[in-house]
Amino acid sequence: MTEEKKKISLWQRLRYKYRISVLNEDTLAENMHIRLNGWGAIVLMALLFVLTMLLFSLVILYTPVKNYLPGYSEDIRQRLMVESVRIDSLGTSLELQRQYLDVIKQVVAGEVHTDTVQSLDSMQIIMREQLLEAKSEATAEFIAQYETKEKDNLQLFDIAQTVPVFSFFRPAHGIIVQPFSAQSKRYGVTIQTPNSENITAVLAGTVVHVHYALDNTYTMMLQHEGFLSVYCQLAKTLKHVGDHVIAGESIAIAGQQPLWFELWQNGQPINPEEVIAF
Repeated sequence: MTEEKKKISLWQRLRYKYRISVLNEDTLAENMHIRLNGWGAIVLMALLFVLTMLLFSLVILYTPVKNYLPGYSEDIRQRLMVESVRIDSLGTSLELQRQYLDVIKQVVAGEVHTDTVQSLDSMQIIMREQLLEAKSEATAEFIAQYETKEKDNLQLFDIAQTVPVFSFFRPAHGIIVQPFSAQSKRYGVTIQTPNSENITAVLAGTVVHVHYALDNTYTMMLQHEGFLSVYCQLAKTLKHVGDHVIAGESIAIAGQQPLWFELWQNGQPINPEEVIAF
């Protein structure tokens, strides 16, 4: 009987009518009022809950709060990386146009002869090609000399059997814009990195070579246990020849040019994408 009375009393309470009034604090005059029974109060609370959830959803969808949701930040990071690469490319194009306009102004002012402009463009192209060829030849020559010197200390294993033993760090955060291709004699990968990105050692080892090029970039080589890593087109080096580094330690700073990275074992180039998770 007691439980039935409680149920009846609860049912009756839901049917009771309530009055919600808004009074003026100074005059105690009633400004507005709302009449509700128990069911009306439940409906009102449900509407308030729905409106709150709708407002919360709008805030998440149309404000930066959505960047803190799990899984969404990775997509934003990938898009920002692509946009930063585009901005760097546009900045380089604008700088070249500015230099060309400066030359045109000098020609108009009579400070530079017309044929000098033509030779300037052709000389820039030739110098860039010569620098790239000289860098590739110098790198290949150094690797051949170093591998010849150290071949007595190296054991010849099959590459597929020895690579999984090591845990490689990625040299930099970025996007591979030009992959490895042994058929095209492209023994490395081109990584588009943000400006001033830290370049890290893929394995523990020793700095064996640091070279400065005429295009204001550096090349660094690290000797590891059975491997040789090559980092080209660096804006600044943080280590010197003879320095010992650990895996993942910062060794250089990237510039506006993309990073060229090579990995060698026993005088043979290795595709970095097969052993490193970029």
